[in-house]
Amino acid sequence: MSWAISTLAVGMVTLLLIQRKFYPCFWDDLMYYARVRRVGSMMMARMKRGVVTYLQCFELQARNIPEKAFIVFEEQTLTYRAVDARSNRFANALKSHCGLKHGDIVALLMNNEADFICVWFGLCKLGCEVAFLNFNIKSQSLRHCLHSCGAKALVIGSDLIRCVDEVLLALTDAGLEVWVAAESSSHQSVGTLLDKLESASPDKPETDGPQPNLMNNFLFIFTSGTTGLPKAARISHIKAVMCMAFLRLCGARACDRVYLTLPLYHMSASLLCIGGCIELGATCVLKRKFSASQFWKDCVKYDITMFQYIGELCRYLVNQPKTAEEVAHKVRLAAGSGLRADVWKEFLRRFGKIQIREAYGLTEASIGFVNYTDEIGPIGRASYFNKLNLPFEFLKCDPHTYEPIRTDTGHCIKVSKGQAGLLVAPVMFTNPFLGYAGDKAMSERKLLRDVFKCGDVYFNTGDLMLQDHRNFVYFKDRIGDTFRWKGENVSTTEVSEVLGCLDLLLDVSVYGVTVPGYEGRAGMTAVVLKDGHGLDGERLYSHLLHTLPPYAWPCFLRVQVRLLLIRQARHTGFSKSFENLSRSFIPLTSDYFHTLSAATTAL
Repeated sequence: MSWAISTLAVGMVTLLLIQRKFYPCFWDDLMYYARVRRVGSMMMARMKRGVVTYLQCFELQARNIPEKAFIVFEEQTLTYRAVDARSNRFANALKSHCGLKHGDIVALLMNNEADFICVWFGLCKLGCEVAFLNFNIKSQSLRHCLHSCGAKALVIGSDLIRCVDEVLLALTDAGLEVWVAAESSSHQSVGTLLDKLESASPDKPETDGPQPNLMNNFLFIFTSGTTGLPKAARISHIKAVMCMAFLRLCGARACDRVYLTLPLYHMSASLLCIGGCIELGATCVLKRKFSASQFWKDCVKYDITMFQYIGELCRYLVNQPKTAEEVAHKVRLAAGSGLRADVWKEFLRRFGKIQIREAYGLTEASIGFVNYTDEIGPIGRASYFNKLNLPFEFLKCDPHTYEPIRTDTGHCIKVSKGQAGLLVAPVMFTNPFLGYAGDKAMSERKLLRDVFKCGDVYFNTGDLMLQDHRNFVYFKDRIGDTFRWKGENVSTTEVSEVLGCLDLLLDVSVYGVTVPGYEGRAGMTAVVLKDGHGLDGERLYSHLLHTLPPYAWPCFLRVQVRLLLIRQARHTGFSKSFENLSRSFIPLTSDYFHTLSAATTAL
């Protein structure tokens, strides 16, 4: 008997040694897989009880934990019950005075504030589909967004009413109702909402709409368009509900107080963070706008235990002067995306034992990764278990066109480990793609057909990834007509069309270039001047100021005799050109070029 026990013990130790050497992340992969399955079982159990949608999950928590703080905004604290009642009041006011009903599409243009969530939920209670608008967009893009999603009405935050001054007449002439979340308005054609809340019922309004189908549209979230203007991605109910599991999968708990500084019009804030707090029953401390100097002070003031980030946010924090609060906080967890390895290391060294959960996700589809290990740099893992949860593949693609390479039989080829490949995922119930509103051609271009067998359909993320020999996944590049800068997607086509309106430019080519010390790519615009014209930096700056949001402005200009193809130019890095500074574009000198290269000067 003792011989058998000894043999078994030796065998177990041998297996553990082999596992540690060849599969060091086996237990991490297995535990994360078990967590995902457990979260899925919880979601299915809720659905069997009739709690199917994002809104119904919130209403369940409002019944279960009514007095728990849900939203903390500045000096205001709203419990789950209070948000539910206030959203009911908004719903009743919008129904009575705006005539909104089930199936109507309503655009929401608001800064980060508690009423963003209350108005959003109120519209959902009426059965409306809500379109989140980026508050940085200018008049032309605003009109395009409202038209493309088919909005019947627009609700604006009181501090953003100026954004519609130029187009208000055109909007009302087109039959769009405009309402402001304020008690009064200086515009006769703009209705007010806050003055109507007091008399509105705090009970949920009755609607005659059917029970939502999980595959039906829930939201419109705008992404950068390759057609030149933002495109409205349809977000299904099933995707919204799946997003609610993000914080739990990252290790968050119901007792956490989650600090949110990202704009609510982004999926990462509205669905991952707000939705994640709802799913957990946690508290969200909402900030109107990110402030690097106030960040750790707020963490101490509000007893923050977790925050959501983008890479730029963490870089701003490590570049701040040291403060007492940066080591006196209670933050134990940070989840987000876009964190560079060098910033990651410095962040951990300086701010204490904070668990980083770097992730990757998309607005249009459900494919995503979470790095649940302590490895610095990857966005996640491509283990056997992860592919069981949500299948995906990395395809070999043409280095010039970035189109998938196909065999003689017409099927695609998987890349080997250690090579960059195009991330694709099969379109299925747990990874739906509802397309873009009003643009069937653009929707179809995001799909790849007959990838591995006849009849299969895959979603093309447009992102190049690399899977190393340990099965860690690294983000390499975003291909196509967009690039990422300052936490936003920039459409090269939109910038090109805006600059192309200037009579001094003969030709324009826009692309993103890497800059040392910065996440993503900075905008570079190569221009050819018309004969007899010089470069008017002040005029160019003024034109950008009135037509594009700041993150889309090119940081650099290159005046050329003729244009290179973008695929030739985008990999050259940035070179001597012009820099956006002091409300103009000025020559970029050799000295300044070297300070940028050394990452000692801020863009």
